[in-house]
Amino acid sequence: MNNSNLTLDEIKYKEALKRVKKIKGFYTHLLVYIVINASLLIVKYQNLDVGENFWRWQNLNTLFFWGIGLIAHGLSVFLPVLMLGKDWEQRKIKQLMEKEKQNKWE
Repeated sequence: MNNSNLTLDEIKYKEALKRVKKIKGFYTHLLVYIVINASLLIVKYQNLDVGENFWRWQNLNTLFFWGIGLIAHGLSVFLPVLMLGKDWEQRKIKQLMEKEKQNKWE
């Protein structure tokens, strides 16, 4: 079934489903980040030598760099809604569809 045969409710449902999958993907990423990094930090803490400082770059670099990736993922999921509003995507789709209709008739 192509998109021209879909009802407005079906289009909205597909958009909502896509959005939910993006949010779920972010939360899965967050959970994996927490579990893996907590495990790494526990192992690193248990393997410290006597008198060694835990708060060294070598112990925190995975947490830091993966955290940057996680923040970027979160921004890609949530920032468009925060910056452009929840209806922006729908308005843009309608605008592009109208433009496409006009181009077909020329």
